[in-house]
Formats: sequence, C-alpha cells, structure tokens
Amino acid sequence: MSPTFAFKIATAIALSISYALANPIESRSIDSGTFANLQLFEQFAAAAYCPSNNNVPNGGTKLTCPTSENCPLVEADDVTTVYEFQNSLLTDVTGYIALDHTRSLTVLAFRGSESIRNYIADADSTTTSTDICSGCTADQGFYNSWQEAKSGVMSALKTAAAANPSYRVVVVGHSLGGAIAAIAAAELRNGGTTTDLYTYGQPRIGGAAISSYITNQNKGGNFRVTHYDDPVPRLPPLLFGFVHISPEYYIKTGNGVAVTAADFTELTGSINLMGNTANIGNGRDLAAHGWYFNNISACDTSDSLEILKRGVVG
Repeated sequence: MSPTFAFKIATAIALSISYALANPIESRSIDSGTFANLQLFEQFAAAAYCPSNNNVPNGGTKLTCPTSENCPLVEADDVTTVYEFQNSLLTDVTGYIALDHTRSLTVLAFRGSESIRNYIADADSTTTSTDICSGCTADQGFYNSWQEAKSGVMSALKTAAAANPSYRVVVVGHSLGGAIAAIAAAELRNGGTTTDLYTYGQPRIGGAAISSYITNQNKGGNFRVTHYDDPVPRLPPLLFGFVHISPEYYIKTGNGVAVTAADFTELTGSINLMGNTANIGNGRDLAAHGWYFNNISACDTSDSLEILKRGVVG
C-alpha cells in the first residue's frame, strides 16, 4: 500500500469518525407495523428476480415467485402487473410495475444484478451530474440504469395512477435494484408523487448532496434495510466520497435465520458506524447479501454469485 493511499484511507476514516461524533446516531427498535411493511416489500423486491414477472411488456400477469416460493404474502394478494421491462440496450435494467388491489398499492420494483450488463453498471462508480437536485451527483452506472428505464416507467405509472388515484406508490429493489429504486423514488417525489422507498442490500448511490436531499424529501418515507455482514451496502466506499440515505434498518441476525421485529435496529445518519458499516472488518459474506427475511434472489438462475466472487459486487 502506497503512503499516499494509506493517508487517504486514514483521512477518510478520521472524517467518518468526526462526522459520527458531531452527529450522534439515534438508535431505536421498530414497531410491528414497520416490521410487517419491511417484510412485505422485501417479497415484492424478491419477485423482481422471477422472469415470469418481467417478460411481458404490457403486463397483465399475476405476480408470483414460481421457482422459489419466497413471496407468499404477495401471492396471497390480488396483484397484477401492468408493465414489465427487461433487456434494455446498455444496462439491462429490469423490473415491473404491479397493482396490489388487496392493499391499494402501486409497486415499482427493480431487479438486482443478474447479467454482465448489470455488473458493468455496478462497476461504473464514476459520478455524473443529475437533475434530481442542485449540485447532486450520483454513481454513473446506477443513474444511467434509471435513465434507460425512465421513459417507459413514467408513462406506465401515469396510466396506473389515472386508473387508481387512491393507491399508494411504493418503489422497491434489492442490491443494484435498490440503488436504481432510490433514484427513481427521488424523481417521482420531485414530480409531486408521494412515494415510499424500500431497499434491501442497497449500495451507496452518491455523495452527501444527493443522499441528504433524498433523506429529507417530505413526500414519502425511506426504509433502507441492511443485513449483518452484507458487503454491498459498504460500496462504493466512504473513501470515494459516497454516503448513504438515512435511516438504516439493520438486521443483526445471521444467514438462514427467521427475522423478527426484535432483530431490527433503526439507525439515523448518512454515515453511521453502528449498523452494517460496523462489520467492515469481517470480510465479504456474500450469503448475507442474499438473505433478507428469506433468500431474496432465489429466482435468479444466472451465475451472478460466481461473478460476485470474482470481485464485482452489486
């Protein structure tokens, strides 16, 4: 390690610690209602990995997890897709828009990384200017993914809202899908739509400007869920100037363990050293990235885990 690089790391750590000390982190448990929502929307995120939910452009199919059986709450509701998208030209951004008529919800879901083009988007951690807020830059790969999906998604959401104006809009995603979901939710709020955001194992999307802006938007709640030693929420690193949206809902149990409300801690702050980031020295537990209430990416039949093992995480 060169002296210059070591100095940069030491400086980043010192800045992180000083920020944390100057901005005390609030830590609290969650209530049963919050827990129920975190569990429900994790299953909507899981469904985005199932090809049967993203291969019919005009939708009209019942949302299911046929190969994994990891979205029973969703399957028990009257949920039908109205727009499905996949295999775009550059980033392979993939997902669906569905109407949950049982709960009066319009859900926009983005799939996590599954293809080579997804991983190229993951690896593109240079920053680019955005139109989300003044001076806001974001990870270029994540932002470009949203830009590819934006036109079709916005048109379909407009149609769905006109037909179901009382339905609450929720945007969800796991991993790469969570990063794209965060950017999409910010734009929907800017357009006047009250939008709740639920992400699982989401990487950092940008610096303090965009993260603080999304944190402080008042048209919907942010629910960023992390798991004990999941390495993905620790990327891109603090060293590169990336910080998180607040708050963090941290699951402190291990892999394969049924999650209860008591296993969650809610933590505030764009930089906090108490939740997922506290485990930075524990290594790269890729299994932890896949375990959120259940095996969230079980419908993924690609070799994406093998790609992760080779060093490109997202």
